[in-house]
Amino acid sequence: MPPANPVVPVSPSSSDPVAAPSAWVCRFAATLPAASAVLDLACGRGRHGRWLAAQGHRVLAVDRDGEALASLADVAGLTTLQADLEGGDWPLAGRQFGGIVVTHYLHRPLLPYLAECLLPGGLLIYETFMAGNERFGKPSRPDFLLQPGELLDFARQQGLQVLAYEAGEVARPKPAMMQRLAAFKAPQDGLVSWPLAEGLPAAV
Repeated sequence: MPPANPVVPVSPSSSDPVAAPSAWVCRFAATLPAASAVLDLACGRGRHGRWLAAQGHRVLAVDRDGEALASLADVAGLTTLQADLEGGDWPLAGRQFGGIVVTHYLHRPLLPYLAECLLPGGLLIYETFMAGNERFGKPSRPDFLLQPGELLDFARQQGLQVLAYEAGEVARPKPAMMQRLAAFKAPQDGLVSWPLAEGLPAAV
């Protein structure tokens, strides 16, 4: 399917405290069908939820920080849900999304729920810190750092089809050790519907 809209990453102005969206997220979110239902999990101040809504998607932004969610109240196309993702039942039982975005967040007990919440053909975009990041600062606790190959192992265990995976040291926006995954849930008819390499925007 064609991208919903042209990808237009925006840089924050001096009056906008919200960071620009991740280039990894922008690259793969461009393949989402128009007006997809997208989950921005552990969204913080919504740097990705805001951008996804601006691309025409229907976004649910979930976080435990009520103050951060309040800053999203006026974003068209975006609704919020305040939930403690680590201290109670999974708050999205029975709901499914065409896209799920998770960045700079890791709580391993939630990983299987992400696969469950993807619609057939839905896309998971994940980017967070990995072991070795303690050399650069926080996060440094093992609970918050992926082990080598962990996102790949997760995708395979859940039956997701991997579009792209990266792991290693990055220099921007600051030095860090990162893992990045883009993977989709196979459609029920078993046919691959993603455009794969020839349809993906170039890396930025």
